[in-house]
Amino acid sequence: MQEESGITFFGAIWGGLVWLIQNIAGAFYNFGYAVTHPQLWLDWSDKASVMRFVYYGGSVDFFFVVFTAFLVLTGIGLYYRNVMWAMVRGLEGLANTTGRFFAWAGLLMVLQQIIIVFMQRVFARPDISFGFGIPFSQDVSWFAEELKLYNALVVCLCVTYTFVQGGHVRVDLIYSGISFRAKRVVDMLGSLLFMMPAAVLTWMYGWYFLWRHLIVPKPSASDSLERLVMKSRALRWNVETIGFSPNGFNAYFLFKILLVLFAGLVFLHAIAFFYRSFLEFAEGQGSENKYLDKDSLGEGEEAYEGTH
Repeated sequence: MQEESGITFFGAIWGGLVWLIQNIAGAFYNFGYAVTHPQLWLDWSDKASVMRFVYYGGSVDFFFVVFTAFLVLTGIGLYYRNVMWAMVRGLEGLANTTGRFFAWAGLLMVLQQIIIVFMQRVFARPDISFGFGIPFSQDVSWFAEELKLYNALVVCLCVTYTFVQGGHVRVDLIYSGISFRAKRVVDMLGSLLFMMPAAVLTWMYGWYFLWRHLIVPKPSASDSLERLVMKSRALRWNVETIGFSPNGFNAYFLFKILLVLFAGLVFLHAIAFFYRSFLEFAEGQGSENKYLDKDSLGEGEEAYEGTH
């Protein structure tokens, strides 16, 4: 009985390794096939292409394409550190550019709230209209509920920018008391064991959550490709337009899109954070914050920077 249990245990480990190697090897073929046959998943005039896009966006195949690309780029970066630094700068630049742009949504939120107060309390208008040539008119309650979208833009699309700027709260139990290289090890483990898995789980949930509010028949994470292609015969767009109130904001599908974008940005920045931590570990304390593009409040305000 013990021998059989041992064989089963090691057999499961061996089977898992074989499955992992097969999927990594198959990722090269899947990527090449997708690039050379874009009409199979990008030609949305074909309903089957839409379903293929839905399936592969949340599939094991897509995960291993991304995972294999990460392994390949990491291997290249280990040999050519300048290439790894370039990837760090590129990914952090993406985070900073995205965050700095969408941070203006906070200002729009404040200005729109002021307009809503004036229209309701001063002019006693039930609606707001604006536009150039083609006016856009909605009830005041629609614009009031839309403020949540601006907040979601800041939360979802400025998350990695805030990470680069050191604005997230860190619960520090042992981190401050360990050596520089030990901190980099903690950072590397944190990016691999926490950031990446959390981003993947959020993507898997958010991807199907999004598409279930865009099309019918509703896709499911448990559906096979063949079943989704079969469902495509009855496919039609059914974009969610239901609000919480009769005249309220009715484009809540945008929040589902933001959830997917949030997961993608976090995953990409987990790669950047892992690379930066490894490079600082390998090159020593002199490389700390190398190429880091942090915002400044201006001369004389250094004491307030980094205090969050």
